[in-house]
Amino acid sequence: MSGPSLRQLHAHHAIHQGGLSGAITKTEELEDLLRAKEYEVALQAADHLVDYWETRVISHADAEEEGFYLEMLEADPKLEDAVSKLTRDHDLLRIIASDIKEMLKKDGITYEVMQQFHALLVINAIHSRDEERLLLEDASL
Repeated sequence: MSGPSLRQLHAHHAIHQGGLSGAITKTEELEDLLRAKEYEVALQAADHLVDYWETRVISHADAEEEGFYLEMLEADPKLEDAVSKLTRDHDLLRIIASDIKEMLKKDGITYEVMQQFHALLVINAIHSRDEERLLLEDASL
């Protein structure tokens, strides 16, 4: 069973915004380090940023899939297509985070790594907006 904050639009939105704003801030800090040519510190910051994605955003996704999505489907089986698409978004976040970790090990911070960090931001923002609209807005009416 998921916690009550996942079932309330305003609380769930706050969780999403907190995760995304933290990721944006950390990405901007990484970019600042790269502009300052602080490459060793930037590599550490990149590792911390991946860890943030995994422990803050992806762990939230895991919790949604293990409880919240199942509860929503039980209450309304017509949500199966929406839940499937939202779960795919989570899978994309996991895949990209894993790819970034491998890229960092192999080549360090590259332009492609930064593109992938930005992809995480975009996917997460769209996913959160869609999830709130598809699963919570109607429920809060």
